[in-house]
Amino acid sequence: MNSDTHPETVVALGGGHGLSVTLRSLLRLTPNVTGIAGVIDDGGSSGRLRDSFAILPPGDLRMALAAMIPETPRGQLWHHVLQHRFEGSDDLSGHAIGNLLLAALWSETNDVVAGLAALTEAAGAQGCVLPNALEPAVLTAHVTKLGEVGSEWVTGQSKISATQGFISDMQLIPGDPQPCAAAVQAILDADAIVLGPGSWFTSVLPHLLVPSIRAAIEESTARRILILNLADEAGEAQGFAPETYLDSWRRLLGEVELHDVIADTGFVSDRSTLNRAVQRLGARLHLADVAKESVHEEILLSKALGRLICSDHRRDSGPIHGVQG
Repeated sequence: MNSDTHPETVVALGGGHGLSVTLRSLLRLTPNVTGIAGVIDDGGSSGRLRDSFAILPPGDLRMALAAMIPETPRGQLWHHVLQHRFEGSDDLSGHAIGNLLLAALWSETNDVVAGLAALTEAAGAQGCVLPNALEPAVLTAHVTKLGEVGSEWVTGQSKISATQGFISDMQLIPGDPQPCAAAVQAILDADAIVLGPGSWFTSVLPHLLVPSIRAAIEESTARRILILNLADEAGEAQGFAPETYLDSWRRLLGEVELHDVIADTGFVSDRSTLNRAVQRLGARLHLADVAKESVHEEILLSKALGRLICSDHRRDSGPIHGVQG
């Protein structure tokens, strides 16, 4: 990477609103951004279209694409159109127009990547959006529920996200979904790989359960950056401290190491404990003010990411803010 220029490519993996804010933050640094979304969504409009037409759930892909549309008058129109959701009680109720457009494009092109590219071009979006696999998958998690004796497998993203308890294992069905060659290549070509923020067990970690994606990340020479969530999540991550997220990363993903972990100063009460958890992943902790009104703010997050991506900020250099050992 040339320390005086933007990196050639940055890949961001996640889902939902978390991936959207990461993509907008990265586009402030470089136009060469690829967003990779998961294929396990089974709720709402995405779940209905997935079940009806045996297609990938389009919702996270739509949201990522909408996030990459420039804030011009034309761009804002396209953004609102893609995100527009029908109301009422008929068959269209709850469907987002962008989801329907992707379903139609995939049917017309018979090619997931080509359909996404066509909508990206039509909407004038920057960068590229890809799925982490070319067939839908089901997420299942082994959970010991709070206040209950014993454990059980909970199946389905929507059910897992609402379940409170200790998750000791997660799997995909099928275990090795059809790889998306374009997503694998984007990771291998990247100068930086950014994960999170987002629903921890149902949007962020599942990317590493896709064998082709995990293998590409482990093979890549890119800088691996994790953006920690700002707070615990109702349901799947209820009561989590910052270090709890990282402990579950090690428990569920084993030896997948990181280079950098960005955490918001307002969410960290015990810097020493968090720093030790970060170091166990082979990474460095970077504390920064990246939130506004309890959500990640794209300008602040962009500044924090820029310190790592757009400069020769080597792993042995200091953190964004001082971290107690």
